[in-house]
Amino acid sequence: MRIILLGCPGAGKGTQAKFITQRYHIPQISTGDILRAAIQERSTLGNQVKELVDSGRLVPDDLVIELVKERLKQSDCKKGFLLDGFPRTIAQAQALQNLTSIDYVIDIDVPAEEIVKRLSGRRIHPASGRTYHMIYQPPKVDMLDDVTGEPLIQRQDDQEDTVRKRLAVYQAQTSPLRDYYHRHADIHYETINGSDSLEHVKENIFSILDK
Repeated sequence: MRIILLGCPGAGKGTQAKFITQRYHIPQISTGDILRAAIQERSTLGNQVKELVDSGRLVPDDLVIELVKERLKQSDCKKGFLLDGFPRTIAQAQALQNLTSIDYVIDIDVPAEEIVKRLSGRRIHPASGRTYHMIYQPPKVDMLDDVTGEPLIQRQDDQEDTVRKRLAVYQAQTSPLRDYYHRHADIHYETINGSDSLEHVKENIFSILDK
């Protein structure tokens, strides 16, 4: 079972990925994890990645694809895998097609304004990592951690302007993948309503993959 999980930042891909990998006993592969692992291994590729990351530059497609290629060769991928955050572009999707076949593309679709509400409402207690949401899960005292009473912060990534910029990048780069995978008759492509409850989204995904 070889799966690609699509969806913009805040759509809930990470949460659903955990459910999928646990149920079907396949590894979750994210480019972020691959890049961090490569840097830690200090391999030739890893050193190239570290140099790019340290200088604030984007890791180019050819390097990301090479790292994904190496990851897919590992033994835990023999029975399948779930790709989260890759491919991001048509060029990456075409390169992936040369590496392996894909069985399912699950696209978790959430309206932009719902994403803005989800992400811009998040607050974090830096010391513990406890998270709150000003609408869905507010602290007992405004902007203070329930346990310690210390101030909560809003990450820069969660500020509304930043969220909207991230969504714009996603729409420009990754949305065309929907059309790309729609055209492939040999790939089972499904769009899931990500605005549903967490449990309902999970059940909908399982109903597709269990067929």
